[in-house]
Amino acid sequence: MGDKARQAPRSFDSGLRHSNQAYLQGQLSDDAHPPICRRIAFVLLEHFSMMAFTGAVDAIVTANLVSHKPLYRFETYALEGATVRSDLGINISVDGALPALDANDLDILIICGGFRSKLEPGRPVLEKLREVARRRVILGSLWNGSYLLAHAGLLDGYSCTVHPDSRAGLEELRPQVRLLPNPFVIDRDRISSAGANSALGMMLAVIRHHHGEEMVRGIEEILSCDRTLDDLPDSPMPTLVDNPTFPDVLQNVLQLMKSNIEEPLSIDDLALHAKTSRRQIDRLFQRYMNTTPSRYYLETRLTRARRLLQQTNEPITTVAIACGFTSAPHFSRCYREFFGMSPSQVGRRRP
Repeated sequence: MGDKARQAPRSFDSGLRHSNQAYLQGQLSDDAHPPICRRIAFVLLEHFSMMAFTGAVDAIVTANLVSHKPLYRFETYALEGATVRSDLGINISVDGALPALDANDLDILIICGGFRSKLEPGRPVLEKLREVARRRVILGSLWNGSYLLAHAGLLDGYSCTVHPDSRAGLEELRPQVRLLPNPFVIDRDRISSAGANSALGMMLAVIRHHHGEEMVRGIEEILSCDRTLDDLPDSPMPTLVDNPTFPDVLQNVLQLMKSNIEEPLSIDDLALHAKTSRRQIDRLFQRYMNTTPSRYYLETRLTRARRLLQQTNEPITTVAIACGFTSAPHFSRCYREFFGMSPSQVGRRRP
């Protein structure tokens, strides 16, 4: 038993992995094949949308958190000067001016506009954008940043989107650009977002292309503001893989698991309440969840335990009981096997 406790943590193979991805130790990276760290430059126009900018940055910063290793690094640039005023009236210090940008190892350049941003770039800006494009850098925009790319002729033959207030002007300026009414558009090496809320979605789509769906689901779990109440001690455990496309029987079993954390039901009892057979439950979990019902149930309870440990100061024994474990030693052993650390090593909320 002692040897088992020292084994490497098991990999999460069910739909709950994304909920715990940032907390799994030693499972998400391969030291022999370190991930590529992509460099992103944000060009901030005067009166740029702070919400659009932070939404995009939040996605890449959280990706680094989930991966435990840097996947992205970002820099900020102004068209000129050392600071840029946002739409909130807050001055932001930047890393440099766009003409001084070294694009040798640049992967993505994103122009962040805003409702009051001026969209008539001078010749040096246009020349710099064309220089960056020649290096096959992905070019992107937030809000109405597409306007500058279109001015430089870098969107001809591409689809893109822009804030509705800038649509008519862009259509008149460059009819060669295919404007779409979508929240965000990705067309080959051009990416664009029409507003503040869609900036996050655009960046998540880019991250999904680079690192897969599992990474994006882990980011979304951390950034889901409408789920914050789920972390409170007296909230029911959410089933993070709820999917209306699942068969009704599977949905019923998932709901039963979610509702019975402190006193877990046996698989036979789950089958009885769901009016199905144990064999059918096994088949459904293997097909849709890529795991067994007992394994998924255990992960559900451990996920709940991890949240309680992080969000409360309850004793480990109390958390163990609240999550259906018969003893603290048994709970600690299961927790270590899944997360690679003991419950006592989890950072706790300070009063």
